[in-house]
Amino acid sequence: MSVLTDGPHFGGSRQDLESARAAVELPVLRKDFTVSPRDLYDARIMGADAVLLIVAMLARDELAELHSLAAELAMAALVEVHDEAELERALEIGALVVGVNQRDLHSFEVDGERARRIRTEIPPGVMSIAESGVDTAAEVAALFEAGFQGVLVGESLLRSSDKKAAVAGLLGRTVPCG
Repeated sequence: MSVLTDGPHFGGSRQDLESARAAVELPVLRKDFTVSPRDLYDARIMGADAVLLIVAMLARDELAELHSLAAELAMAALVEVHDEAELERALEIGALVVGVNQRDLHSFEVDGERARRIRTEIPPGVMSIAESGVDTAAEVAALFEAGFQGVLVGESLLRSSDKKAAVAGLLGRTVPCG
């Protein structure tokens, strides 16, 4: 379960993650701008099982340091990439979980082919997650068919008034009435 904790940009909070941690037995990802060791310690204290490391936001040595520290703290690191050069950096530090964000960080446009293109470069043994712009069961199925092991869905669920039905819809299921 991915939980936004950034308040200024996304309206999330520490309490959101703590509430999610108390409510579910699933692994919990702190989805925030992780830029320093302090962010990792905070995530661990909040109860996160995983953190997001965005390659585009970190220098090579910072990425390596934070990835290593996450492992020391027994947290998984979802290493997010946007292109092949960023994927190369992620693989250089030994990333075991790579997220391919289909949204351009500058224009915020979603490129549905980006994930499929980059997926072909992710080696066996590295878990691949498609991120952003996933709104339908058909998109989920196509991403799994392309070789992804997971999807990170946020906006379409946040916009939905019926979260249970939205999740079921992404899985290609219906929710019984009542």
